[in-house]
Amino acid sequence: MDSSLWLVVAAVVALVMAGYAAVLLVRVFRARRLLVDAGVPLRSKALFWAAVVYTVSPVDLIPDPVYLDDIGVLLVALRALHAAAARSGVERVEREELPG
Repeated sequence: MDSSLWLVVAAVVALVMAGYAAVLLVRVFRARRLLVDAGVPLRSKALFWAAVVYTVSPVDLIPDPVYLDDIGVLLVALRALHAAAARSGVERVEREELPG
């Protein structure tokens, strides 16, 4: 394959990862409401913060330029946080309070 083709493929992969990271960042900021709610278990909150620390730390389990492991760890933590909120009934109440 031509080296310019690899460059284009790498650029596309980087843009896709940047898009996923942007969506994930929005989800992280929306999740901050759940972190202050008393109904969400402390274990889920701690898991979320551990994932955030792992994401910003320079140490990686898988050294890669596109942060696949960081995104995966943060997604797992967000899903666990939302699942814990749903089990405690917090997320349902927040959705009912939203207009529209």
